[in-house]
Amino acid sequence: MSTPLAHLHPAAAESLATWHRMVAAHDLKDLPTILHADAVFRSPMAFPPYQSAQAVALILNTVLGVFENFAYHRELASGDGLSVVLEFSANVGDKQLKGIDLIRFDEQGKIVEFEVMIRPLNGLQALGQEMGKRLGQHLPAFKGSKAG
Repeated sequence: MSTPLAHLHPAAAESLATWHRMVAAHDLKDLPTILHADAVFRSPMAFPPYQSAQAVALILNTVLGVFENFAYHRELASGDGLSVVLEFSANVGDKQLKGIDLIRFDEQGKIVEFEVMIRPLNGLQALGQEMGKRLGQHLPAFKGSKAG
């Protein structure tokens, strides 16, 4: 069940505010301060997840450069106050897409899991192609073996 963001765990709320400031400024230099060392990124294009704060930072910094006209819309929080769902829209070239960021925090406010879901398929494909061009040679080293 979702709850208002006012019910977020205080440390998660602080990290989420930091995330929004960074995205608005188009500058993720402070991202390592809110990432858990063992953070996991679940991609809409790949399985299994990418593991480590370094991998998550690399992916999120790259996607911020790929997305055009990025904007968040609705935000929902989990009942325990440690997870949020952020609905967004963006363009990749001439393709429009909508998606959600599912972010799970630990009690210290560190991001432990960042999962992205995107639609429609042609928007996801455009994103995958562009991310592949920019990161294809770097990402295999970060692939985890955890089922998910």
